[in-house]
Amino acid sequence: MRLTVLLDNNTLIDRYFLGEPGVSYLIEENGKRILFDTGYSDAFIRNAYRMKIDLLDLDHIVLSHAHLDHTWGLDAIARLFTEAKIEGNSHRDPTVVAHPLVFNTRTYEGIGEAGTLVCAQKLSRIFRLQLSSEPLWLSDNVVFLGEIPRVFDFEHEPLASKVIIEGKEEDDILADDSALAVKTGKGLVIVTGCSHSGICNIIEYAKNICGEERVRDVIGGLHLLRPTDSKIRGTVEYFRKLRPDEVHACHCTDLDSKIALSKVSNVREVGSGLRLEY
Repeated sequence: MRLTVLLDNNTLIDRYFLGEPGVSYLIEENGKRILFDTGYSDAFIRNAYRMKIDLLDLDHIVLSHAHLDHTWGLDAIARLFTEAKIEGNSHRDPTVVAHPLVFNTRTYEGIGEAGTLVCAQKLSRIFRLQLSSEPLWLSDNVVFLGEIPRVFDFEHEPLASKVIIEGKEEDDILADDSALAVKTGKGLVIVTGCSHSGICNIIEYAKNICGEERVRDVIGGLHLLRPTDSKIRGTVEYFRKLRPDEVHACHCTDLDSKIALSKVSNVREVGSGLRLEY
């Protein structure tokens, strides 16, 4: 299994890739090619071109959740495939996988739309859609986790954002926030977008779904931006007991949180252009 960081907030030293506040990864596992999130713009496509990666050859496009820094690049990937069809260029027909609420409008402190810009009806004319709140196996070893049960009290954070459901504005708990788990010979690789549902909740659910206690790596945003004392203490203690081989904390994980995690885990650097093999 190989994971390539097509996009992150950071870039690697002496590598000339683009960075932006967003996430996009390419996962290759036993012939399956999965794009995980699309960032905020077309930067992930431009980085893929520089890395000689063909994004027209995909099996799945997985969305971790609705927020603009993970889904607004959908417009760019839709254009890429549409242009390939117009020009008669070789391409596959990937399936977009996400939680059913991923296309609902999100508002946040005066921002009228902080969620997905492309509606499901129009996107379904370009890609196949498979929306599920239940775990969905994309291959023998890769599972989209669906809706994550919230079991750790210290990870509960009230949000200022709202979600529109059936025309009514409701408090947003980001029920659509999900992740991928990949089974490897040395344990699970957990791939997250922002971990709004709680990174400890995500890992526990992945272990349960996959029947595996070992964790090889955790990569992605851990949503530890100025966390409360109880949240960072609870997360650090969880990782101390978990003992993953590595942690590639990035995107929405601040420096103080990385330092705290590094006291109990092997925290590694992440940036656009990074390639990991398991």
